[in-house]
Amino acid sequence: MKILFITDNFPPEVNAPANRTHEHCKEWLKTGVNITVITCAPNFPKGKVFPGYKNKLYQTENIDGIKVIRVWSYITANEGFVKRILDYISFAMMAFFAGLFVKTDLIVATSPQFFTAVSGRLLSFFKGKRWVFEVRDLWPESIIAVGAMERNRTIRFFEWLEKKLYQSADHIIVVTDTFKKKIIARGINGEKISVFKNGANLELFKPQGKKIELEQKLKLQNKTVFAYIGTHGMAHGLSFILNAIKPLAESHPELAFLFIGDGAEKKNLLKQAKELNLQNAVFVDSVGKKEVVDYLSLMDIALVNLRRSDTFLTVIPSKIFEAAAMEKPILLGLEGETKGIIENYNAGVCFRPEDQHSFYEAINSITSKEKYQENLEGSKKLIKDFDRSKIAARMLECLQRVKRD
Repeated sequence: MKILFITDNFPPEVNAPANRTHEHCKEWLKTGVNITVITCAPNFPKGKVFPGYKNKLYQTENIDGIKVIRVWSYITANEGFVKRILDYISFAMMAFFAGLFVKTDLIVATSPQFFTAVSGRLLSFFKGKRWVFEVRDLWPESIIAVGAMERNRTIRFFEWLEKKLYQSADHIIVVTDTFKKKIIARGINGEKISVFKNGANLELFKPQGKKIELEQKLKLQNKTVFAYIGTHGMAHGLSFILNAIKPLAESHPELAFLFIGDGAEKKNLLKQAKELNLQNAVFVDSVGKKEVVDYLSLMDIALVNLRRSDTFLTVIPSKIFEAAAMEKPILLGLEGETKGIIENYNAGVCFRPEDQHSFYEAINSITSKEKYQENLEGSKKLIKDFDRSKIAARMLECLQRVKRD
């Protein structure tokens, strides 16, 4: 079986879409599947091409046995609506032309930005092959949620296009149960929607002791470390976290907050931390996929947070699974489906997004010895059900059925 996978993000980028696609493809290769990935030059989230790469018209490489085709795209930082749309559309166009020359049995196109799905749909039409739309984000709904744009004619056009893509796809794969319910509410037949949630690579993410040299370098010795690791974007509500932890420097001097990653809000957050004169926050730029495990070893508690919005009730951040794989309790600033998972497994403590009183209560709860141990055991139970290799195997079975139908 030959699969053509179209994705805007792929290693050496280390965000959730890149990791999910890469790890799934590696698992599928073990079964004899032939995979070609079409992507762009790695540049997320700074909008700068990674060292060793160029933004060329067409280039190929092999990553872990996966044939990777990189096409030119208009590259910009993950900020500014118009520039990002130009980025997305340029990649979609170039991915379509490159895909015309790839032999395949099935086409898979993945969001968050759904212009990759436009490429998938067009390639399906011109090549006479079935295609699968993997929905990792309800775009353009998420644009409105972060305040990047109000609902206007442009958004309504994108919503129309979104529904057309759902209708034309031979199958739809989503990452949360709520996504499936929302798409069904748009009039799409639920029988052609499958749910394959995120998980963690248990070969990479596993319990280990703290890296002493790194702990000393970041001056985190003898601290209870809360770590946020991931994109610093508009959706993640980290400005609220910085304001909330300011008084904790005096009331809870044993606590430290580690922020690792980059994104559209990183500059603003650094400026805010300087203005607040934060003594209990440490910022580190993005690190490689394997190196990130060393930083995860430093945390005692994983911090996962999003802005308060009904849209985010539908998402499940993949970082909760990586934290669970490292056997770390989770402090969650998110409601909806993710909160249900954390509470069901007793893998952490939840607080109401952007609610300081709730945040402080959660801090006091999760740092108590008894509660911490309970959540530690809960994280061990959680990850048993979210082993990415098992999820990838079930997803491949689904793709094979779509190809046969």
